[in-house]
Amino acid sequence: MASRPAVPLVPGVWRMRLVGDFVNGFVLRDDDGQVTLVDFGLKSSPRRIDAALAQIGAGASDVTRLLLTHAHPDHAGGAAEMARRTGRRVDVHSDDAAAVAAGRVPPRDSAVRLGRLMARLPAGGFEAPPLGASFTDGQVLPVAGGLRVVHTPGHSPGHVSLLHEPSRLLITGDAIFNVRGLRWPIRAFCTNFALTTRTARRLGELDYSVAAFTHGPEIRDRPREAIRRFLADHPPAG
Repeated sequence: MASRPAVPLVPGVWRMRLVGDFVNGFVLRDDDGQVTLVDFGLKSSPRRIDAALAQIGAGASDVTRLLLTHAHPDHAGGAAEMARRTGRRVDVHSDDAAAVAAGRVPPRDSAVRLGRLMARLPAGGFEAPPLGASFTDGQVLPVAGGLRVVHTPGHSPGHVSLLHEPSRLLITGDAIFNVRGLRWPIRAFCTNFALTTRTARRLGELDYSVAAFTHGPEIRDRPREAIRRFLADHPPAG
């Protein structure tokens, strides 16, 4: 039997398994039934999003907000289609808003050899969704009791992590992966890998009881300690 598309994390929050456990999105549901989606996977992912919503007894008509952690195709690839299905616009950090509106990937890291090579290739991208509001660092979004924006740039200029304050659930975005253990995102896919390793320190300063990742499964057992150990063992890149 195929694994179910929605994994319960805390009451009212689920991880959507969009490509196994390797590419994830998230569902947050308010007490009144309104649904917020965070990240939309690849272009082919909306069918998995629909299945995840159906599993929790919801559908596209319940979705009132679409949020994006950053402007990369494995997160924004399904955004335009989900905007069509829900009739909602996509909210993103102000520093990635122009990239999302154009459906383009932010620049790659010129300090990384593969990043320089990729910069010579066609930029690629994703279908541009209709752009909604831009959010900023520290803003508490009115989602499921309060979702705090934690700006962690480097992977992209406007990359964010998100802290669901009522449940103490952290969504790291691509600041840190949990693929066969905690690890940094791929250097060449970052706009500035060194900045990624610096801003991720913010995640060790937050208070949370579950850490959820856009790449890899969640950590439920002392996640803050696990992330702080990883950060201590992996100092900022020069």
